[in-house]
Amino acid sequence: MGVSLGKVNYCVNALIEKGWIKARNFRNSNNKLAYAYLLTPRGIEQKAVVTVDFLRRKVAEYESLRQEIDQLRREVDQRPEAKSQ
Repeated sequence: MGVSLGKVNYCVNALIEKGWIKARNFRNSNNKLAYAYLLTPRGIEQKAVVTVDFLRRKVAEYESLRQEIDQLRREVDQRPEAKSQ
């Protein structure tokens, strides 16, 4: 994926410091490096904010593309060779 372990740890620690996630070690795990990362209520709220922003951008992008396609269709329909067919 092109992301180093150090970069992942740095980002995860930043999310923990912000209070968006909690890291809990699996107590019964034989692999002591295995952790459970849980979203906190603040993390869930931020995820919702990011999701809403993403969806707004995608809806605006869709509308822009639809308008551009409609404009291109109008231009094609106005061409002389399109009217004679």
